[in-house]
Amino acid sequence: MCGIALILSGIQIYSPLISSEYSCSSPQYSTQPSLSEDDIKTALQRRGPDSLGTIDVCLGSKCFSESCAAESFVEDKGLVENGAGRGFSGILRFIGATLQLRGVNPVVQPLTDASGNVLVYNGEIFGGIYVSCDSNDTEVLMQSLGKCCSCISHVDGRSSCSSGTSQDSVPELLSRIKGPWSLIYWQDTSKTLWFGRDAFGRRSLLVHWPTAHDARLLLSSVSATSLHRNYEFNEKRTVEGNFWEELPCGIYSITVSALDMDGYLLGKVKKHEWNNSELNELITWERLCIHPKPEELSVSCGDVPIIQHDMLSAFSLELEPMKALVASHRVLVALRESVMRRTTSNRIYKVSQTNHELGRHVPVAVLFSGGLDSMIIAALVHHCIDKKYEIDLLNVSFDGESAPDRISARVGLKELQKNAPFRRWNLVEIDADLQKLPSEMKHVESLINPAKTYMDLNIGVALWMASGGVGWLYDAQGRVTYKSDARILLVGAGADEQCAGYGRHRTKYRNGSWLGLHQEMKLDMQRIWKRNLGRDDRCIADNGKEARFPFLDEDVIKTLLDIPLWEIADLDQPSGVGDKKILREVARLLGLNEAADLPKRAIQFGSRIARESNKKNFGSNRAANQASAGSAAIY
Repeated sequence: MCGIALILSGIQIYSPLISSEYSCSSPQYSTQPSLSEDDIKTALQRRGPDSLGTIDVCLGSKCFSESCAAESFVEDKGLVENGAGRGFSGILRFIGATLQLRGVNPVVQPLTDASGNVLVYNGEIFGGIYVSCDSNDTEVLMQSLGKCCSCISHVDGRSSCSSGTSQDSVPELLSRIKGPWSLIYWQDTSKTLWFGRDAFGRRSLLVHWPTAHDARLLLSSVSATSLHRNYEFNEKRTVEGNFWEELPCGIYSITVSALDMDGYLLGKVKKHEWNNSELNELITWERLCIHPKPEELSVSCGDVPIIQHDMLSAFSLELEPMKALVASHRVLVALRESVMRRTTSNRIYKVSQTNHELGRHVPVAVLFSGGLDSMIIAALVHHCIDKKYEIDLLNVSFDGESAPDRISARVGLKELQKNAPFRRWNLVEIDADLQKLPSEMKHVESLINPAKTYMDLNIGVALWMASGGVGWLYDAQGRVTYKSDARILLVGAGADEQCAGYGRHRTKYRNGSWLGLHQEMKLDMQRIWKRNLGRDDRCIADNGKEARFPFLDEDVIKTLLDIPLWEIADLDQPSGVGDKKILREVARLLGLNEAADLPKRAIQFGSRIARESNKKNFGSNRAANQASAGSAAIY
């Protein structure tokens, strides 16, 4: 997990993506910016505590003409003075804060190469580009991007290469990556800035398009606490609009061209298509088998073999051809591979192997409620990492031992211990200090930005506090204080969207049958980047932790889409039975019979943060319900 940012100034930006009347902003419109570079750096370094770097790409004005490309050079702010006297027209300032999880040597962002290219990257590469176990994926990606074609055809989005080479274009390379990512990349030969985030939005990237108030183009992983909510004010101090927006998933470019008549550089924004047919199928999220025939509905799932008491034996069928396995086995194998990718081949894990005897080491933690999704993830982590390592289960409560998630977490711990008695499970009980809650909510409010409802805030506070990992642990000495040092946090996001876990899915099924259910699930998956993932990424990463989402692995999504909808869920059955039916079968295959019967419970209710928030902001739960507090905007 890293924090990345770009501050672009001195370049007029033209874009159909900018809704403001100042879509052709230039520096002459700027007033005093409300957000400073230091504000951005402070917010980013909480995400990436290992290093912080800044590099400028300066575009010179002296050699610009209609037939001449931009002059540029890379300047390391830590080593070289700002290039006074060169007559710069545009500056692209790259900022990178690093939380390093892969490779054997320290990496400091931004990265540069001999060709003048610059990269800041926040993400993981789990496939599509080969990364050896000892390599750092950011360095590997930088090398691969450096080999990409920079001809005008590729930059303009045309599939044919005018140079006649077989080199990948930048969109072709990025479309192959499996895993979560966001990046900002300067391709010097084409004078093109590339930026974007993966197709599901698993990594945050915010954008501030130029306006009359602040003519800079800003990209950042996170907002800053100094910015008052998300509002941009004009000179009369009245709200003019939102300062930040979630950048929609995709790949974007800005190619800098010659000076305009006023003496400024020009940059035109373009959004590129994904160049990967398999990825486009996942984005479209169409399922072939939606409407069951009567005889298909009558088929019982009771014949599915249930393997209990040994979570490792559940994978004995993975050597069978995938098509020969029943649906639940296929999902189990896909999920196991997803968790395996997210718990191995990282620097923290490899380096600490040699130091394990010096003290306890926990390479990975699970956001843990004791519910169905987190129990499945915990059981799979047990299978994927060596038995000598401990596993932290992070559970947050705003009502001490009385919160529903605290009760179910303790029950879940016992079931995990029963199935895997030789594993050391650390149930970290994180209790909120209600006296500190107002100040903590103010901080989290800046993290969820530009999300702005009380529901976003409640979920954000719960995620932020849980990922901090500071709580209590019961061991041989009794109840002792404990802080989880695991930098990788596995989260169950995406399970409800793909397996019909929300109450609204049942409503849509009741009113619109199978097609209505499919359309609602499709809508959820296509907006999860905006409603959930950017917010969750920002709240968890603020503690120097990287959230990883096993249910949103590309292969898991494909596996679930290939299964008929009526095998995913049966909403004629009651809650805790028919919703997420396929995952309940997976849990039973893992021997998690108690967890398999648990109903869905959202973190804001299970931890009871919603109750505390309702008291604080509305006076009572009843008043909050009357005001539709969940969807109400924060004022």
